[in-house]
Amino acid sequence: MTTLLAPITYPSGDGLPVAETFVHLYAILTTLEVLKQYLEGQQATVLANQFLYYAPGVPTARVAPDVMVIFGVAPGGRDNYKTWEEGQVPAIIFEVTSAATQKKDQGDKKTLYALLGVREYWLFDPRGEWIPQRLQGNRLENFIEEGEPVNRYAPIQDGISQPLGLRLQVEDDLIGFYRLDNGQKLLIPAELASELRSTAARLELEQQARMQAEQQAAQEQQARIQAEQQAAQERLARIQAEQRAATLAERLRELGIDPEQF
Repeated sequence: MTTLLAPITYPSGDGLPVAETFVHLYAILTTLEVLKQYLEGQQATVLANQFLYYAPGVPTARVAPDVMVIFGVAPGGRDNYKTWEEGQVPAIIFEVTSAATQKKDQGDKKTLYALLGVREYWLFDPRGEWIPQRLQGNRLENFIEEGEPVNRYAPIQDGISQPLGLRLQVEDDLIGFYRLDNGQKLLIPAELASELRSTAARLELEQQARMQAEQQAAQEQQARIQAEQQAAQERLARIQAEQRAATLAERLRELGIDPEQF
């Protein structure tokens, strides 16, 4: 008799909090949204605090990066991410770290991400609990140790994410992202909403000014038409008066009266 094996289940959650504080949660969600907007329309996805499964058939072989960016895959969300199904590993991983997670973020996760081939690993410590500069970037590089090639993270000195084409810097409790091609900042949702309100207000003012200009132009055109009509009436009245005077002079001459004597 053939024994049917139960399908392997890959859970999408573990019931644990997304982040330990509001500051950490805000940094995670803001980073997620900013990068989603930036990569919109590309073959890429951005996921936050979702299980990354990296060994088929082993549901315990998983990690939940705070934010991960994967290129070369269909955009959109997933309940979890399985590397063997998608065919890509994350290119960039962000961990919003703290003193409580320092050991794991610096140790097991860093080692695992290097083994998986994650090109960049960024650690953001919004409260500066163990990273004095609060943002620490690491880029995967190849080293030769004892004659053997070894992939290991080296510090990023210039704050630039090569896969993203962005410059990163600390701004209050968040990571600020700036385009390399024009220096423009990627707006966070609150800034984007403020800009949209400002744009809407500016467009409304421009529309009001345009309507006022159109009304003014219409009034000026109407005034010109009225002035032209008045001038035409005055010319007609002058012509009619001249015609009456000429008729009267002719009549006087017929009567033998010189009209010049008047």
